[in-house]
Amino acid sequence: MNSAASGSLSRLRAWFPDREFFMRSQGQVRFIKITGKVQMIAASAVIGALVAWGLSMAVMGWLQYRAAADRLSLLEREAQVANAEERVGAYRDDIGAVADDLKRRQTFIEEMVDSLPADAREGETVTDSTSEASKTVSKVSAAIPEAAALARIEARQLAFVERLTRYADRRAERSAKAIRQLGLDPNAMVRAAGRGAMGGPLERLSTARDGSIDPRFERLGLSLARMEALDRSLAGIPQYRPANVEMLTSSYGVRRDPFTGAAAMHSGLDFRGPIGAPIYAAAKGRVSFVGQRSGYGNVIEISHGNGMVTRYAHMSHFASRVGQEVAPGDVIGAIGSTGRSTGPHLHFEVRINGRAVNPRPFLEAAPHVLKEARRVQGEPARG
Repeated sequence: MNSAASGSLSRLRAWFPDREFFMRSQGQVRFIKITGKVQMIAASAVIGALVAWGLSMAVMGWLQYRAAADRLSLLEREAQVANAEERVGAYRDDIGAVADDLKRRQTFIEEMVDSLPADAREGETVTDSTSEASKTVSKVSAAIPEAAALARIEARQLAFVERLTRYADRRAERSAKAIRQLGLDPNAMVRAAGRGAMGGPLERLSTARDGSIDPRFERLGLSLARMEALDRSLAGIPQYRPANVEMLTSSYGVRRDPFTGAAAMHSGLDFRGPIGAPIYAAAKGRVSFVGQRSGYGNVIEISHGNGMVTRYAHMSHFASRVGQEVAPGDVIGAIGSTGRSTGPHLHFEVRINGRAVNPRPFLEAAPHVLKEARRVQGEPARG
């Protein structure tokens, strides 16, 4: 050990000398000795706990800072929305440019949505933006009468956009609530949806000739994208019983292996049924695999997006092909006893990002949760 390290150790021992304490109880005196080593271990534990606490608080502070920064960024973008006086100036400077921009906005709206959903008018409120649009109509009509019709068109467009944005936010929150009830993280599913295979030419969105986009239109696009991602996530959650049989011969979890007798992990549910009995798709998705896998025999796998896959094993024959789109309840094959099997049955798995999870909560809870979500959102119930 070098002299510097030796000196540091000596100073450390000087801070934690052996200490003796005495306790008097019922006329007896007892001495307790706490060595410097014990004191140093205790101090290290306290310092470690403080460091861990400090790190956790730093992480929480950073997350709160990022959330606040994101909110501030949105507020700053919305603050850039032109007020009534600025819009009057734009109309006065070049009515033709305004008309062209409104045409671009209309095209933007028509490409984004074919028609306003029936329940999009529920819970309407007057916002600062729509109130500003009303002021614009009044001021433009008074200052530039020939532009009054354009101002009214602009106000209707903005009202439409904001109404649809609120509708998309409400629907997305309902879907997120249903997903949380099933023990899944809606934000993680949205992020997973954004990591899927994508491509194509870059076509920047704009609502003006200079290539910029009104913050209200940008927010509409983001709200609709989140709503669509959560809708797809809901549709891809296993919700339909994959076999029309009541006998469940083996559950998810540790069991005694039927061949070796030793404890082993069983990654799915086993439904016993006769050879040739139909097997159904548990949720909407695309068939991603048809063939054989070791131990599973004849297998079909369906990808439901967001990293979720259902697997159907030991089949006697296939009734679907790779790339085929399926809906909940579609027949995809038949029960068999291929692979590592002691008799005819369906082995059913649910996998999220390659990891097997218990399918039972989905099959038991999802039909009721999703039925309620669709009822609230005005869709026909399925299954």
